[in-house]
Amino acid sequence: MLSLRATTLTCLAALTAFGCSSDAPDPRAQSAVVGAGVRRLSRAEYDNTLRDLLSNNTQSGFAMLPEDVNDPFDNDYTTQQVSPALIGAAETLATAAAARALTDPVVRAKIIPCQPQGPSDTACLQHFVTAFGRRALRRPLTDDEIAAYVALNSYSVEAGDFYTGVGLVIQALLQDVGFLYRVEAGTPVNGGDGTSGIFKLNDYEVATRLSYFLTGSTPDDALLDAAAAGQLENPSDIRTAAMALLARPQARDRVERFHSFWLGYHQLPHPADLTAALRAESAALIDRVVFDQKSDYFDLFRAKDTYLTPFLAMHYGLPAPTDPAGGWVDYGKSGRQGILSHGSVLSAGSKFADTSPTQRGLFIRTRLLCETFGQPPPNVDKDNPPPGAADACKADKYAAHGQGGCASCHARLDPVGFGLENYDKSGMFRTHEDGKPQCVITGNGALAENGVGTQFNGPAQLADLLLDTGALESCVVRQVYRFAIGRQDQEKDAPILDSLKVGFKAEGHAFDQLLLDVVSTDSFGYRQPEPVN
Repeated sequence: MLSLRATTLTCLAALTAFGCSSDAPDPRAQSAVVGAGVRRLSRAEYDNTLRDLLSNNTQSGFAMLPEDVNDPFDNDYTTQQVSPALIGAAETLATAAAARALTDPVVRAKIIPCQPQGPSDTACLQHFVTAFGRRALRRPLTDDEIAAYVALNSYSVEAGDFYTGVGLVIQALLQDVGFLYRVEAGTPVNGGDGTSGIFKLNDYEVATRLSYFLTGSTPDDALLDAAAAGQLENPSDIRTAAMALLARPQARDRVERFHSFWLGYHQLPHPADLTAALRAESAALIDRVVFDQKSDYFDLFRAKDTYLTPFLAMHYGLPAPTDPAGGWVDYGKSGRQGILSHGSVLSAGSKFADTSPTQRGLFIRTRLLCETFGQPPPNVDKDNPPPGAADACKADKYAAHGQGGCASCHARLDPVGFGLENYDKSGMFRTHEDGKPQCVITGNGALAENGVGTQFNGPAQLADLLLDTGALESCVVRQVYRFAIGRQDQEKDAPILDSLKVGFKAEGHAFDQLLLDVVSTDSFGYRQPEPVN
């Protein structure tokens, strides 16, 4: 009865074209409104939402839902495809989540705001449907929707158990298109005729954008109440609500998640103890700069100390903290500085069981400078390291990249990566290549710009160079914006990005203020349909 495979797949296919319009955008609004498509919950967002709706911490969605494309973030709607696998997983997950919730007396009491008087208590079921449905679909249910869900009470009567109907309601809501997707309709501007191609989001749609951007989960009752009261109508109201969200622990998790995707360490190929220590190190620095001290964001790249456990200090070859549980340790003369020295970030770009100067250079260029590079020619062997004798040093092997049609790209990539070669794929310092004492690593690199190589040695000097170029400042804004809107930025986004960059600099590079500026733009409360190619 509750299998939604056919109907939901049809609805989802229709939603991929939702908002498509041939109407020309209003030139007066074009610079203030960006294209937006229908966004599916990522696996992490799905799990966070179940956690907040049903106290469900199984993270079952991460294991069962289709894998998200990370480029670099996991919420890019342009990569999300409708598939039968999604529908099947949603049904299985919903059934299991409902069963877990109703077998736990604490959870059951939390989500059902009344004491049922028997299997036929439709008043109590309606109370549950109204309250839980608003949380699940992130908007008030219509009278017809409430009536349809309350009708499931017939199954409770048949089974002689009030909670049978509750379980069916939960299953149905967790498979609803409005739960799996963040559907934004809005109201056409300019007299309501829709000819402008611009739509103003209602307060519930704004609350959903806001909550998933800053906490990675569904709006709570307080934010939905603010929407009901019309308190998310304008940028100043939205900024006020966002400030409250940033004060929550979930906001720290969300900011740390942004950095883990942007800086390439959302998944680490290390043993569990090392992975945990590396994540804790990076999270501590991000929390200190963004939330605790609210300092210049680029202190993240200038920091002269780092948070270590004794285990991680030994791994790095640094002094152990005085507190055995962990503490801040000065880098001293180690050559390390800021987050680029963290093993979490240095793990990016590993390939062929070792570091890859090309991949590390590509990482710095694309993630930190927002540059783009085309795919290598199809005849290039990407699955094996450059050829050479078994005892040949890496610098000699990679010298082959300086020849042929690939030379121009590699000239911008490999020298950057070689400047980080003193640090292995887990961030441990080394003086020579692994297993090759004859291959001494100098750590010298260059950030070549317009044919001129700016020399550096190690992550500390690279961080300083990146800050000096000014391109890092611009790229941070672009990456935050991409994370917020759920796609790569486009040429039409330039006016908004320019405004955000000006504000970021004027506010002393305060990262929390950048987040507030993003949600305070006129664009945040509107949508412009994406064209169909």
